[in-house]
Amino acid sequence: MTLDDTIHFIKKTVNQSLDKNNVKVAIKPSTSLIGGESGLDSMKLVELCIALQDKASEIGFEFDWTSENAMSKSRSMFRSVQSLATEFIKQQSKQK
Repeated sequence: MTLDDTIHFIKKTVNQSLDKNNVKVAIKPSTSLIGGESGLDSMKLVELCIALQDKASEIGFEFDWTSENAMSKSRSMFRSVQSLATEFIKQQSKQK
């Protein structure tokens, strides 16, 4: 997967998750996935991570979203759609 494909996948997954609660949000690469600005609660964030794990498995690698920095606001891969997609691609590259 490319970075753009990954961003699209994350945006689509987040939109589907929020749509279940009739929440309409314009998801951009800069959209925050954690913190007060995020529309995702902890369960929806886990659903997103599981969807990414499943996608990684489909394309032949293991995505680890449980790192010690995962929930740090300043260093977390969940700071934004872009940072999560970048981490996904980084892990994909290392395992191929």
